[in-house]
Formats: sequence, structure tokens, C-alpha cells
Amino acid sequence: MYLNKWAKILFATILVVFSNAAHAQMKITGTVNDSESKKPLINVVVSVSDNSIKTVTDENGDFVISVPEGTRTLNFSKDGFKMFLGDLGSAKEQRINVALKDRTTLVEEVVIRAQKKKYRNKDNPAVELIRKVVQNKQKNRFNSYQNLSFEEYEKIQFSLSNKYEKLSTNRLVRKNPFLKENIDTTKIAGKAILPLYMEEVLSDNFQTFSPNKSKKIIKGEKKVTLNEDFFDNAGLGTYLKHIYQKIDIYDDNITLLTNQFLSPIADSAPTFYKYYIRDTIVVNDDKMINLSFTPRNKSDFLFSGNLLVSLDGNYAVQGLDMRINKNTNVNWVKEMDISQEFEKNELGKYIITKSKITADFGISKTSEGGIYGERTLTYKKYSIDQPIDESVFSGDKTVTTESATTQDQTFWDENRHETITESEKKVYVGIEKLQNSKSFKRTMNIFTMLFAGYLKVSDYVEVGPFNTFYSFTPVEGFRLRFGGRTTPSFNKKIYLESYAAYGFKDEKWKYYVGGTYSLSGNNRFTFPARGINVNYQQDTKIPGQELQFIQEDNFLLSFKRGVNDKWLYNNIYKVEYYQEFLNHISYKVGYKNWKQMGAGGISFSNDATQEQISGITSSEIYTEFRWAPNEEFYQGKLYRFPLPNKYPVFTLRGTIGMNKFLKGDYNYKKITANIYKRFYLSQLGFSDVILEGGYTFGKVPYPLLDIHRANQSYSYQLQSYNLMNFLEFVGDQYASLQYEHTFNGFIFNKIPLLKKTKFREFISFKMLYGGLRDENTPNGTQNDLMRFPTDDQGLPTTFSLEKEPYMEGSVGIGNIFKFFRVDLVRRFTYLDNPNVSKSGVRFRFKFDF
Repeated sequence: MYLNKWAKILFATILVVFSNAAHAQMKITGTVNDSESKKPLINVVVSVSDNSIKTVTDENGDFVISVPEGTRTLNFSKDGFKMFLGDLGSAKEQRINVALKDRTTLVEEVVIRAQKKKYRNKDNPAVELIRKVVQNKQKNRFNSYQNLSFEEYEKIQFSLSNKYEKLSTNRLVRKNPFLKENIDTTKIAGKAILPLYMEEVLSDNFQTFSPNKSKKIIKGEKKVTLNEDFFDNAGLGTYLKHIYQKIDIYDDNITLLTNQFLSPIADSAPTFYKYYIRDTIVVNDDKMINLSFTPRNKSDFLFSGNLLVSLDGNYAVQGLDMRINKNTNVNWVKEMDISQEFEKNELGKYIITKSKITADFGISKTSEGGIYGERTLTYKKYSIDQPIDESVFSGDKTVTTESATTQDQTFWDENRHETITESEKKVYVGIEKLQNSKSFKRTMNIFTMLFAGYLKVSDYVEVGPFNTFYSFTPVEGFRLRFGGRTTPSFNKKIYLESYAAYGFKDEKWKYYVGGTYSLSGNNRFTFPARGINVNYQQDTKIPGQELQFIQEDNFLLSFKRGVNDKWLYNNIYKVEYYQEFLNHISYKVGYKNWKQMGAGGISFSNDATQEQISGITSSEIYTEFRWAPNEEFYQGKLYRFPLPNKYPVFTLRGTIGMNKFLKGDYNYKKITANIYKRFYLSQLGFSDVILEGGYTFGKVPYPLLDIHRANQSYSYQLQSYNLMNFLEFVGDQYASLQYEHTFNGFIFNKIPLLKKTKFREFISFKMLYGGLRDENTPNGTQNDLMRFPTDDQGLPTTFSLEKEPYMEGSVGIGNIFKFFRVDLVRRFTYLDNPNVSKSGVRFRFKFDF
């Protein structure tokens, strides 16, 4: 993923690429400017010497032209300017920027120029053409057939990139000289790349669209395998495919880099794009229109580029070249280009034969070094509307044959749809050699320590996470913690983890020891996982604090707002069996024994007698069912990080508490249900919605009720109530709605001064209904219950949600320095409760595109 300056290339023709694919071609892109004003020049003719191949620049001065290999010069001409002859190199893809000198006649120092015509959709033949493309989309799309089968070849790679002199003297290359042989200087003009990752997949695919069913049979799979101590290999491939998603130009919205871009042939596209007819060309005896398009607002999630549109009455896309505009509100991307090729089949319709995405990633748009990424998909051996036996679709949607991962070089040489470069061939061996080098291992250890928090101290053990080694709390005071865990090298099936902590104020030791035995034959993280987990923990906890992807004793979370004296000492031991299935259904079954003792401002006392209670013990069995259709994720060192998509996630959990079983004090039952869904709204961004509800059956003291998720840290927590105090609300029944919308800069992109900041806007609303039955409400007479906590003056600080729902909302600005988000949160109800903050500022850190 990452490199060189965001070029403003807007393709003006792809004649040669599509009309003469049998011959080797060079693709030349660039920008033509006025040498004096530096402004882009429109309608500059760019041609080869005999004028047989030519194109013109668009309104941004950008052009693209494909010429036969061996072409050495291009002519640039425009009325009123001196002709310029540009020299070409030998690279297959080159960029050439040209500045033309003005020959404009001066009359009394007034420059005579044609006035620029205002763009309009009305009576615009280019817009009329695109509307015909839109009207005919359904009959031209991939799913317009009844049945399809085809062979697909996929190649994914990413490489370090820079100027050759810098890449060849890079620290990584200096420490590992053999890598210098892998540097490729032919792929990108003016740059060199060093491939680090490569993946190839050859598969047979079967698809029927009524009903919609699909099957992929992988018959060849070859990829670089990275060290499991540092990388999740399956997750890395999934993540790369997630950011380089398959593109269907006929979809209204195209997902790239976790964002949605509006297709240039979407139903609403004429509202967001400008279109220009460049010329009419003939491809294989078929007449085509070369149509260019550019965003009306260059900061929005839109493309620039060219379409070839057939004039045979179908108005189908025959080819496309497009790119993300350099001003688009996207992080870390300097350039991203998309090209697709289509061929006419026996039914006279155009069907895709090749799709390619290339991206140049870097820390900034101007940084020289970075990472170059590429995903290529090619399609052959189409069989259209031929019967497909029902047995083909039985079983999993994707099946890998036994021989797929062991195919020899001969197989790949004979079956690859296109040849790969020598440096790409070497990457398989070179990276394996690199991973065995001491300097690389040292570097990866440092990166893992910085970003994941763990340091490998031997082949079998790593120490961490470092951000938990020091923290402080009102109960423990200064707290030191030290821990570690085993690596897959210790044992792929057995995973051990432990830590010990000491509080200098309460002078008590805390510790955790746990182990997992994998029953799947792989390490415990490999999907689909199956295993047994056993652990024991003796530590402190804030009731109601539930953090997402963050350790609770993180140093930064030691800082809390308001009164933070509600703590518990916990002794927990747990045994759990878990299993995941390929269809992303999973379940857990377990037993948990939990002893809770008051700490800080919490002391347990009988509601009727007010006698002190040293602690309570719950003994419970539980089961959890989860279904996340089409879920994708990257497995980190501590958590699985989901890669969001449009599909919902369902979670259902049931618990049974047992009195007198292994010292359990109470009988009760609990059930909770949670539904999460992301809604994509095209140019308006996306919305995340969470619905959750729960019910507790039985008579239980308040520590065993639902303690609603609160947050008194200054970190914005997505699934907690950010202005609710710890242990402020409890209940035996509840229903909640959490809504957050991300505008992705849609509003700020329209404001001249703000659009350059690339800030993004957020709004959220959270509402919680709840209740507490009389049998679970302390009233001074309930012998089986405990009194709610109080403050120093004896006033209650814990309540039930009876009269109205708890509500809060926020507005936020994100993408500050590409990482930070700041929210202003406002609480709307229960403002008279003690120690309540009506509003507050919260912060969040996130890496995103």
C-alpha cells in the first residue's frame, strides 16, 4: 500500500488499448500547461508523428494516449501556441508533463482569447449520451444473463516504490543486498518498485442469477507466506481485496478504500459529473464514442477519466480508464487508477475481460517513497446461458482443490492469463530469504512493539502489551503490570497468556493466567476457529465499563472525568468451548464463576438489615450465538478488526445462574440480543445502527443486573454512553438504539476554506429505554437485595430508567491530521442526577482511508 505526486490525469482516449490489443503498447499520460500562466490547456492535440493516433487534453489539461511500443516522440499542438516535440522512454507506462509557449497576438497589451463556455446539462449531447448508457444499464450488466461460467485469474501485489537511486540504497536493501536484484524499473516511468507481496489465484467460476447462486473452485493458489509471528496471512489477503474491491461499473456506487465512490454511469451521475465527447472512433468495425468525465466538486468521492461507449443501440461500456481525483478526501493515497476492458461475445453484448486497479500510497501527496499496490483480474473461457448442474452449487461457495497450493511452475506458466515480470517471479523466493535475515526480524520486532504493543523476547514468548505496564486508579494508586504470551512457534495448538499487576495504594497483587487449546488443527486465531479456553483472573474492574479494542488498564484511560470511585475486586474463572463455521455462524458454550467484592466507593450492604456483605458469587452457564454473513476481518495481535460491509451482524446470548452450584448465590436467567448494520448512502457517507435489548428473569442484587455501559474517560467510545457515569443506571430490562452517521467530508467539501483541510463530519444519537421490576428494586425491606451505592453524603448515585429514556447526541470533526477525531457530546435527559456532565469533549484515534 503507498508513492509519487497525485497526477491530475484525465484520460481523453483509449483507442489503441482496445482496438489493437494484440500488439505491445505503451500508455502515456500527462498534463499540458501554459508555460507563462501555468494554467492547464484544453483541447491540445497530442499525436504520434504520422498523426495516425491522436487525442486531446481535457479541461484539466490532462491526457492519455496508447501508442505502439518503440514510439519515441509525441507532438503537442494548439492554435496560438508553439508546437512541442516530447521525447518518450521505453517504459510501458510513462508520464510526460508539457508546458507550451504562447503565440497569442497582443493588441494594445490585451491578450485575445476565446471565452470559456459555461457547462450545462441541458442540450448537452454528452449528457444525453450518458443518460442512454444509464437507461440501458440493466441489459448490459454482468447479471443480465441467466447462467455464466468462466475462468478467472487474479493477481495481487504490493511493492516498495521510490526513485531507483533511493530505493536501491534503502536501509532494507542495504541490509539485504540480494533484494537489489528484485527491483523493477520498467513498470512505472520514473520510479522503481521492489515487490514484497504477491498472490495469484486461478479459479473456475459458476454463476446463476435466477435464483442468485455462485460457486468458485480454486484450482491454483500461490502467494508469499509471511511470518505468522508478525502477520495474519489470510487476513492480509482479505484486507488487500477489501481495499481493492472488484468493480462493477454498472453499480451506482463503487466501494474502494472502505469508501463509496459514485459511478460515472450511476442514475444520479449527471448531477455530480461533467461529461465531454472527445471523438468518435472505430474498434473492430464497431463505432464508439470516447466520452470523458470529471467531477463537478473535485473533493467529493468521484472519479475522473474516459469511457468508450458503443453506438450499436446497446450503449454499453466497451472500455474505461478512470482515477481518483487528487483533491478527493482520501488519506494516504497519491494515485489510484482503474482500467477495464470488455469484448463483444457471441450474443453481441460486451462482457468484461480484464479489470485492473493500481494505487500509489504514501504518507503525503508529495512524498517520494511509498508503496505501490496492484490488483488485476482477467476472465477467459466464458460459457453463456448454458445449463449448470445443480450439484455444482452444493457445499461452500468457495472450494479449494487439494492440489491448488502445490501446483508447480509449469502449471502457472501454462495457465496464467498474462505473464508476470521477472521481479514478480523472484518475490516468492526473495521474501522467504528476507524473513530469515536477522535485520528484518529486528525491524519487525520493533514495529510489532510500537503498533501492537508486544516484543518478542524468544522464539516462543513475547512480552506485552506495553501500554498496560503502567496506569493509575483511585483504588490501586500507582499500578505496575507485566505480562506476556506464547507465539505460534511455541505450539500451534496451545496458546498461553498471563500477567501480574501490583497496586501501590491498596497493596494487593492482581493476576491473570489463561490458556487455549485449538481443536481446528491451526493456531487459535485461524478462521474458522474451534477450541477450548480456560482462564482465571483476579483483578479490579469498573462496573459498566466496556471498551472496544482497548485494554482497560491502558495508561491513557487512567484519566477520568468526574467522580471515579465505583470499583470492584473480581475473582473470575471461566471454561469455554467455541466454534466457528465457514458461513460465519459461530457459537460459544461456557461456565463462569464470578466473585465480586466492593472497592473504593462501593460497599455491599443488605437492603433490609444494612449489614455489610463481603461479596457475592454468581455461578452461571452461558451460550452465545453469532451470525455475521459475508464477514471479513484482519486478525491483529489482540483483536479481530472487522472490515465493515453492508451486511448485518446478529448476536444472541443466554445465561443461567445457579444457586448453591459451586458456591453460587442466586438463581436467574438472562437473555440479550444485538443487531448491527451499516447503511451506505453514496455521496452522503454511511450510517452505523445498533439495536440491542435484554431481559433478566429472577430476583438478583444490582451487581447482577444489566449495568448500562458508561464512559467517564476522555476517549469517545462508540458503543458506550459517553456522558453517563459509571454505575449510574441499572435495570432488569432494556432496549437501546445507537445511531452514528459519517458524512466523509460531504458538507466541508462544499466550503472553500474547509475543503482543503479534508476534515470529515460525524453526528450520533444514542437512546436507552430501561426498567426495574419491584422485586429487584431496593426499598429498605428486601432481604435478598443490596442497597444501591451512595455518595459521601449518603445520596443515591445509582438509578433505574423509569420515567424516560436516557439520551445523548454528538457532533464531531474527524480526519484531523489524518488520525484524530473530536466530538462535542450533549446529554439530553436525567440532567438532575448527581455529578452529571451535561456536555463534554471527547477524543478518538483511528487509522482510516
